[in-house]
Amino acid sequence: MALNKSMHPRNRYKDKPPDFSYLASKYKEFQQHVHTNLTGKVSLNFKEPEAVRALTCTLLKEDFGLTIDIPLERLIPTVPLRLNYIHWVEDLIGCGTNKNKLIRGIDIGTGASCIYPLLGATMNGWFFLATEVDDMCFSYATKNVEQNNLSDLIKVVKVPQKTLLMDALKEESEIVYDFCMCNPPFFANQMEAQGVNSRNPSRPPPSSINTGGITEIMAEGGELEFVKRIIHDSLQLKKRLRWYSCMLGKKCSLVPLKEELQQQGVPKVTHTEFCQGRTMRWALAWSFYEDVIMPSPPSKKRKLEKPRKPITFTLLEYTVKELRNKVASSEPVPSDAIEVVTAVVEKILTDLKVLFKRVPCGKDEVSLFLTAIQNSWVHVRRRKRDGARQLRELPRATSDPFQSTEADSTSQSHSSPNTGPDGAERSNVGAGEMAGENEEELPANGGNSLLSVMPLDQESNMETEERFSSSDSSSTVLGTDSAVEKEKASSARANPEAEDTPKGSGSCFLFKCLVNVKKDGRNAQVEMHWVEGQNRDLMNQLSTFLRNQIFKLVVS
Repeated sequence: MALNKSMHPRNRYKDKPPDFSYLASKYKEFQQHVHTNLTGKVSLNFKEPEAVRALTCTLLKEDFGLTIDIPLERLIPTVPLRLNYIHWVEDLIGCGTNKNKLIRGIDIGTGASCIYPLLGATMNGWFFLATEVDDMCFSYATKNVEQNNLSDLIKVVKVPQKTLLMDALKEESEIVYDFCMCNPPFFANQMEAQGVNSRNPSRPPPSSINTGGITEIMAEGGELEFVKRIIHDSLQLKKRLRWYSCMLGKKCSLVPLKEELQQQGVPKVTHTEFCQGRTMRWALAWSFYEDVIMPSPPSKKRKLEKPRKPITFTLLEYTVKELRNKVASSEPVPSDAIEVVTAVVEKILTDLKVLFKRVPCGKDEVSLFLTAIQNSWVHVRRRKRDGARQLRELPRATSDPFQSTEADSTSQSHSSPNTGPDGAERSNVGAGEMAGENEEELPANGGNSLLSVMPLDQESNMETEERFSSSDSSSTVLGTDSAVEKEKASSARANPEAEDTPKGSGSCFLFKCLVNVKKDGRNAQVEMHWVEGQNRDLMNQLSTFLRNQIFKLVVS
């Protein structure tokens, strides 16, 4: 049962699902529906109505001492799911705060099993008014109450069709009930009941059969209109009940019903989820009493997310030795393999302008906390090629064809060459004093100055940023020529530095991660653990870049 851990904390089946083997050995009626495969695993076919009924009756007998009869033509309830609802009602009314008070409840449409009143009366001693419109269900419900000797706590009432609360309470004008509960008909028509146009095609088919009579599974307008009728009744009854509640089969019904209650000015509204196996249900409750204490709705994150595995790559012992030999000539390198790899990683991060600092960690490992401010590792090869191309094209880019003839410029350049502060030869644009007035000045700040004289097309720059922040950028991070050339051709006019910050980024960093360098036998392993940021793919890209740079250093 995949969702059993999300059952109500007090549900007896939460951590101890039914033992089919034990139940089969004790109850012959149940044994005939149990199947054992070659491995000895015991299972039940939930597509068979007889098997589902046998399980429900067996669980009620074994765990609650209740003996019931249910016709196959009517709804067969599942015990764990109904038990969730009972426990939630306990939370609503504060069960246990006043044990001497008789708790009164109403079950709208109790069904043939009369399961809610039977469970509530047996477990908590609650008094129930159980209403029913179907003749067969009324007959079986009455029989089930009588054979369990609970007639003093459960009153089964036959009511007219489409009757909910108003008619049922006509004769009891002085009594204030603590709650009402209802499992309304889910479907509006036969097609919905069969899953046509109402079930997501991607969802697997139901694992159990859908039993129930027409009045139990279908109603005009489905569960949405049915519950709205209960809301309408509650607006007239108001404080005749402390809590109104109902169970929903569709999550999409929850929001419009809460909006309806809000529009009607109902002061107290809450909801919850019911889980059993692969079945999910939702419940809604509201009250006109200001002093009631509402149980908190379920957290949006039902369970903690599983920690993601780190991105790792391994450096073999031979690779670590080669790294030590490559960098030993330039600066002192520690003999420890972990420190060697860490030193190389730190050097690459420094060149990339990625912020990092060492943090305490375990023995035989080094940890670095990284903060990436800009994307300085993607398309490095393309940037170098663009810089070289711009350097080659610089003389043509800085010449002014409107100043003089090409012959005059050439003669002047032969007589008095003019070399800029970046070392590139530039042609004069005119003779005498005109040359000094029209020559374009270049900032003397190294290679980066070459980028500043290139035209910046803002629209092209925005398109480039979008490509860099998309998932397609991960395919170019490996440095394949075809991918780089394709990116280069599509954004030749863009400012290369503009890609450092993704478009629309509102934070001051791209991501943060923890890098652990530790021993893996005789090898070294680098792990990158995600902490937070805009896109986890950026950490993937940086990991690939680090690995490629290390291997390139070894083979160079």
